[in-house]
Amino acid sequence: MTLDTWLIYLLASIGLSLTPGPNSLLALTHGALYGARRTLFTIVGGVFGFSALIALAMFGLTALLQTSASVLTVLKWVGGAYLVWLGIQLWRSPALHLQVSERAARLSNQGMFRQGLLSALANPKVLLFYGAFLPQFIDPQRGLLLQFMIMAVTFASVECVVEYVLARLAFRIRPWLAKGGKGFNRCCGSLFALIGVALPLSR
Repeated sequence: MTLDTWLIYLLASIGLSLTPGPNSLLALTHGALYGARRTLFTIVGGVFGFSALIALAMFGLTALLQTSASVLTVLKWVGGAYLVWLGIQLWRSPALHLQVSERAARLSNQGMFRQGLLSALANPKVLLFYGAFLPQFIDPQRGLLLQFMIMAVTFASVECVVEYVLARLAFRIRPWLAKGGKGFNRCCGSLFALIGVALPLSR
């Protein structure tokens, strides 16, 4: 993976991590209830779940690419179409509403980790997304394993940092979600659609 490709992947990963979803909402909720430090257990659980899904996507892609190099071209176009569709869905989705109940049952550190892990694993759309997202950045002329490891570590690091920032800013973000969440969804949806159109056309 070249440096310019990695930088594009890094920006795309940041955009993906900022996109409203179950784990970002969970990080916000736990940040408001338990504080950012304890929410690290939730975040680490989510990162483990995402890493497992990325590994599954990578194994599947490796098996396909070993059959024929031309499969990558097909995967890029199919994946690009899926990203455009996902962007349209995100554009149309309503803003997230963070509801924090002080009467909610207090979770142990293990319980917070488990919620983060299950929240990541329980969404089958995530696996489909990685299957569409990762091929856009693969160079078939270079070692696949090293590229996959770089992409997995990059995304896990970005996800951890973004969710921790969300947990720290939970109380400040809550009012903004109600007012500007729809516009933010549209920005993220536009980003996905742009990636879906631009990357399959790139070399």
